[in-house]
Amino acid sequence: QVQLVESGGGLVQAEGSLRLSCAASGHTFSSYGMGWFRQAPGKEREWVAAISRSGSITYYADSVKGRFTISRDNAKNTVSLQMNSLKPEDTAVYYCAAYEGRRVVTTTATNYDYWGQGTQVTVSS
Repeated sequence: QVQLVESGGGLVQAEGSLRLSCAASGHTFSSYGMGWFRQAPGKEREWVAAISRSGSITYYADSVKGRFTISRDNAKNTVSLQMNSLKPEDTAVYYCAAYEGRRVVTTTATNYDYWGQGTQVTVSS
């Protein structure tokens, strides 16, 4: 099993930046693919970005492509989401998640096995 703890959320003005981090417990972090999701009030959880076990493959939702960057440090058991040029519509609770298995990357929430508790990101206009 792996436990995930997000940090780095907060309040930022539009066009600002935030960096979210997710710390994972356990000794096999490099065996998990990782992803970031978000959920705005009254909306369904939305996939944001995913990264393969080695970090060599990344995928992004169209809504964040070119603005967000996902990365991981397997030596430090962390995955990060650098968010630039933030917009009010990026306001949401952001979750990191981990999956086991053979998929290189996955964007489907039901494929993820472990979830963090979430961190709030609020972007003011």
